[in-house]
Amino acid sequence: MIASADIARAKGPHWNITSWLYISPLVLVLIPFFVLPILVVLVASFMEHDGFGGMIPHFTLANYIGVFSEGLTFKLYLSTIKFAVLTWVFTLIIGFWIAYFLVFHVRNQLLAIGLFLLCTVPFWTSNIIRMISWIPLLGKNGLVNSALMSTGIIDHPLEFLLFSDFAVVVAYTHQLTIFMIVPIFNAMARIDKRTIEAAVDTGASRFEIMRYIIVPLSRNGIALGSIFVLSIVMGDFFVVKVMSGGGSASVVSALFEDIAVLQYPPAAAAAVVLLVVVVIMIALILRTVDVRKELTR
Repeated sequence: MIASADIARAKGPHWNITSWLYISPLVLVLIPFFVLPILVVLVASFMEHDGFGGMIPHFTLANYIGVFSEGLTFKLYLSTIKFAVLTWVFTLIIGFWIAYFLVFHVRNQLLAIGLFLLCTVPFWTSNIIRMISWIPLLGKNGLVNSALMSTGIIDHPLEFLLFSDFAVVVAYTHQLTIFMIVPIFNAMARIDKRTIEAAVDTGASRFEIMRYIIVPLSRNGIALGSIFVLSIVMGDFFVVKVMSGGGSASVVSALFEDIAVLQYPPAAAAAVVLLVVVVIMIALILRTVDVRKELTR
């Protein structure tokens, strides 16, 4: 077998030039909008601050020591990871079964695509509007409490429905379920129906078909959706701030507070640590499946 390097040498220098030309648009986008901002934040995280929004170009590890030495940091990460995991669980359950229904129970492909597009209708509006729309539903005198009280299920309003961790998870689930539906739907749509028919002919039960065929062949979509959901929750603070009524906090909310008081180097250090945590989480997901297969199909 001829190595790729030997092939490149056989085709001459024009082959390498052409390859670089192919990826040059991506490089021109990634360097100014991705690589350089991260490098700026990384450099700023090792600088000192004068307390008035200025940064002193003097190397220091005090910003990272402050991040890791504060007991609040652990609590914030624990709270953020809790929201991320709970949101991931509920979006996975809802997204998986919606995708499964659209792919395997809607026989008309045009109707399935139409129902799939219907799932995206709420996402045509702003995230803020969709989040705030839960307030009149979950409030103390909201529609949910009013309905439960009118049917006699409860005697007094349920206060945990709004301005609580429950409300935060509900808002996140509502906003991010579509990010789980899309990749799982795409993965399931590529499953050959003849494989399932063959399994049915051999006497496999629905549970066995789900366990040994559908779930394994949907792993790439599940992993891709998980990356979307976990990374978005880990990098958000607005939903936590509004839906918890200020009763809960996240890592990004603390980072935002540092920026608000012009403490840029400590905020940069917190951002770098958060980036490393998210990268580790994504790396663990990528070790379980080969997402490249899903992206290159």
